[in-house]
Amino acid sequence: LRIFISSTDKTDHDMLYESIVFKAKDAGVAGATVLKGMLGYGASSVIHFYKFWEVTEKVPAVIEVIDEEEKIMSFHETIRPILESMQYGCLVTIQEVNVLLYKSGQKKLFDQ
Repeated sequence: LRIFISSTDKTDHDMLYESIVFKAKDAGVAGATVLKGMLGYGASSVIHFYKFWEVTEKVPAVIEVIDEEEKIMSFHETIRPILESMQYGCLVTIQEVNVLLYKSGQKKLFDQ
């Protein structure tokens, strides 16, 4: 599942990308990653790009969520009302992925 939004989109008082990732974790989805874009535009045809001197970066962001199709579709239905109520636009796509390796790592224990 890929969700294309802006890095500055919010839901209530939270960043939209953070909210979606936390909801994915709570739903038991296998994994989620947020990618920050450098340049892009959407349905509004406004081009947004990264400028290192700007305090607030309004750049494209993509949330990628990976799991089995049934779990992805169920998760999408839970976040769909949030996405549909957004003031600004978004794009949601789904595609089949062939996972070659899904290995969990060991948590690092701190020396005491």
